[in-house]
Amino acid sequence: MDNTFSVYKIDDRSLIAFIKREIHNLALQLGFKPHRAAETDIIIAELTSNLIKYAGGGDLLYRANHNGSCNEIEIYCLDKGTGIDNISKIMKDGYSTSSTLGQGIGAIKRLSNDFQIYSMRGWGTVQYIKICDKADISIPRSNTGLDISALSVNYPGERVCGDGYHIKYSRKGFQIFVGDGLGHGANAHEAVEQAIRAFKQCAENDPVAVLRYVHEYVKKSRGLVATIATVDYERESWNICGIGNINTRIYNGLDNKTYTPYNGIIGHNIPRTINSTIVPYQKHQIIVMHSDGLRTRWNLSELNSIIKQSPAIIASALYKDNVRGTDDATILVGKII
Repeated sequence: MDNTFSVYKIDDRSLIAFIKREIHNLALQLGFKPHRAAETDIIIAELTSNLIKYAGGGDLLYRANHNGSCNEIEIYCLDKGTGIDNISKIMKDGYSTSSTLGQGIGAIKRLSNDFQIYSMRGWGTVQYIKICDKADISIPRSNTGLDISALSVNYPGERVCGDGYHIKYSRKGFQIFVGDGLGHGANAHEAVEQAIRAFKQCAENDPVAVLRYVHEYVKKSRGLVATIATVDYERESWNICGIGNINTRIYNGLDNKTYTPYNGIIGHNIPRTINSTIVPYQKHQIIVMHSDGLRTRWNLSELNSIIKQSPAIIASALYKDNVRGTDDATILVGKII
């Protein structure tokens, strides 16, 4: 299934029925039973109407995904409204801050398989919702030592995304790839898809060797920029190397460091000498990698207690504040657990 999220700007009530119908049809295509699709309708209606009523509008992002034994719909709901003071109060099922018959955020939580919310007064709110085809499926905890979420959106008006990402796991550790094909549209998409195919089949662990392998593989493409971050469990280390302008940052608490990639274009011209950066691998670290579809001047310390949140919430908060809207955009957030 496609990794990218569809994006709708919700600024008018007339859009709500259209979006409900589109996601309802998607649920049926994924094999949701009619009753589960109807529960999905309730979630979408509540999210979109709340955006209009309380935030003056916002963004709804969604995608279909297959996760092991179930099909699911993932949703992000983002706004720049006044924020919520008392989240625990509004989480009560049936609670409404107005005199309407709205079923409230508590109902969204009850009907979804995973629901997370983060809000700050004067900043707005981000919500993450996962709806599986079966209501009683619980979301398992990762057994890889890495809790990870990623959010990719197309350049406005394009049908495919020129950004891409992939994570490979092994007994020795894991490798993260984030890439951005030059430009946008079909040619950029093909370049990054070729790079991901090369990344999947390359047996090397050293990011430098993997990047050189990808470089040879994509020479007939438009080219791309990419960064690879590898973790070796035994050595307890990160090994990071990039070519082009993928932004990579690792947080240890509120201390953070950005890892500068080399200049060049994979598939066209890369430096003769490339070295990776070795970084200690520790529990509770957060790695953030994103394409230039997001601005780079952000700081997690400006968001109260955000580092305690899940990767999905961190990714959506950074996306909300920093997406440019003039290119494909991808952000990947991983948390060492």
